[in-house]
Amino acid sequence: MHPQIRMSAPGKCPICGMDLIPLNSNNVVVDPGSIYLTKEAAALANVLTSVVTRQKTIKEVRLYGKVQADERRLQSQVAHIPGRIEKLMVNFTGEAVRKGQTLALIYSPELVTAQQELLEAAEMKVSQPEIYNAAKERLRQWMITENQIIAIEKSGKTKNNFEVVSNTNGIVTARRVNYGDHIAEGTVLYDIVDLSHVWVMFDAYENDLIFLKTGDKLTFTVQALPGVNFAGNITFIDPVLDPVTRVAKVRVEINNESGRLKPEMFATGIVNAWLNNHINDIIIPKSAVLWTGKHSYVYVKQKGTTEPVFKIRDVELGSMLGNSYVIVKGLAEGEEIVTQGTFSVDAAAQLEGKPSMMNSVGEKTSIMPEMNIPNTPVK
Repeated sequence: MHPQIRMSAPGKCPICGMDLIPLNSNNVVVDPGSIYLTKEAAALANVLTSVVTRQKTIKEVRLYGKVQADERRLQSQVAHIPGRIEKLMVNFTGEAVRKGQTLALIYSPELVTAQQELLEAAEMKVSQPEIYNAAKERLRQWMITENQIIAIEKSGKTKNNFEVVSNTNGIVTARRVNYGDHIAEGTVLYDIVDLSHVWVMFDAYENDLIFLKTGDKLTFTVQALPGVNFAGNITFIDPVLDPVTRVAKVRVEINNESGRLKPEMFATGIVNAWLNNHINDIIIPKSAVLWTGKHSYVYVKQKGTTEPVFKIRDVELGSMLGNSYVIVKGLAEGEEIVTQGTFSVDAAAQLEGKPSMMNSVGEKTSIMPEMNIPNTPVK
């Protein structure tokens, strides 16, 4: 606690009462700006070093987003004839429907009249085929199928209620009419979405967009299914940023036949992007860097010794790659740096008045004068 206290024998600090720690006694010749730790002290502080190497540069981009319905699989079930809702076969949202399933029955006076005209025209279709064809065409305009027209002719009777059938498989997301409602031609009855194929839309900040491109593999997880990993390729990157959030949408398309992915589920995705402009660069762990806001420092092990002797060095950082940095300037391949326990080494340097993270010149951290007390070891 008080490094200015120096004694020549074991004892306690006269200021705080703590046990004195012996001074380093070694024959290692070090640079005056270097900090020396005993092997025991380095082990106690869990100080680890690594050799600086050049590596392939991969940027881990983390994205957050949500599962959404595929816009191309949204369908509106429309009434092609005017009339009154006589019966609803699907009564609530969330109900699953299949293609060709009857959704509702509609009574239409106009359609009854058109059927009567068809039956009358059918009696003289040989002599006046134009009138017969015009009557059939009118029914086709209301999306009455050829098989339904043939059935009307064969029965010789008009049909009061006509079915609205689903044109897709999916889930009803909205029911827009009720029993007894009068509707016009073109009225939307139901909204249906097919969830067998979904989109996962991620938000990418503008400084991450440079690392992303269509075709990149993206792996993601959802909070609702812990431990389950999904993967897909980026199929679309929005060319326009949101002016408020400053993000662009990144889309991944996923097969969802199992139905496990549901719209609005939160997802966390990761893209490992190769940086073509940083090929074979020096990369070091984030734990090795001391950053002060203006400068970045690392502790480099002194060459020519096996002892824990380190000296601080100013380096220039490049891109951040998840848990590591690209080094632009300040380190050479083959040098050995502290990658764990960096703050412990820096604290020792500050106590000894050596150049450190917050004091690149190097001076004593205590304003108290050094006190020599005879017959005691040094703290």
